[in-house]
Amino acid sequence: MKLLVLGAGATGGYFGGRLAQAAQLGKSDIEVDFLVRPRRADALRAQGLKVVSPQGDFTIPVNAVLHTELKPVYDLVLLSCKAWDLESSILSIYPGLTPDTAILPVLNGLAHFDRLDAEFGAGRVLGGCCHIGGNLGPDGVVRQMTDLQRITFGLRPRNDRSQQARLDALATAYRATPVDVRASDDVDQDLWEKFVLLASLAAMTCLMRANVGDIVSTDDGEHLMRAVYAECEAAARHANHAPRAAARDATLATLTQRGSNFTASMLRDLESGGNIEAAHIVGDMRARARAAGDPAPLLSVAWAHLQARDARRARENG
Repeated sequence: MKLLVLGAGATGGYFGGRLAQAAQLGKSDIEVDFLVRPRRADALRAQGLKVVSPQGDFTIPVNAVLHTELKPVYDLVLLSCKAWDLESSILSIYPGLTPDTAILPVLNGLAHFDRLDAEFGAGRVLGGCCHIGGNLGPDGVVRQMTDLQRITFGLRPRNDRSQQARLDALATAYRATPVDVRASDDVDQDLWEKFVLLASLAAMTCLMRANVGDIVSTDDGEHLMRAVYAECEAAARHANHAPRAAARDATLATLTQRGSNFTASMLRDLESGGNIEAAHIVGDMRARARAAGDPAPLLSVAWAHLQARDARRARENG
């Protein structure tokens, strides 16, 4: 199977890199190419893909390709961009697609599915998400910052059942790596459970400009964490995907853990002065909660805060 990984940053670099490493060790027959921009391609071709991880560091040569070099030969595309790059990513992968190529997005949130379904057809856009704390440093090194490195995927209700064979091959390849792979029988439920966690975490850590431990150390921090979770849970319930008991307990434990230094990656992007996935995560969850009949006051405040930040950034940058 030929796999095209869009990007070689914290997400694509890690999850694609582990597959490329397995192939080079003879543990997988999946051929992995990385679709990247020219500067990243030059670095990968010169230095290889470098990953620093609690599960073992590695540096391997990889096949980096540019948009202009793509041929329509890929069975599967792993779409690992940020939400603000979705439109350019759609355009960039087109030359590599056959009429049967499947798309596996692992973006945060849910809003991208409507756009991808409209562009490629719901039959070939599979369900997926990932959990990893990592970044791409200015030195070009992908760094995994915690032990968490999970990827989950499965067929969505409108997918062509013939795509299952590709997901089975992908799961088999990941089982030859340190990655925690979850082949899901109800991937929409898994996607909603991650969305509830992420939207709660992003709303509160960005609004408070603090990590979980700092927030819950305040007089009302834990109460506010639980309240924003309830708003997100209402949206999931309205969509018939209320978090299962185990997911609910795990999410609330994460959001209220004393001394935790956990934050949303959105806060790191915000504090670095970069683009943020505010509309895709917090704004979209607020809209879904309101559609469920919940006024969602905390999500509304967080969304206004993030909108104001972007408005100020745009004004100051001209």
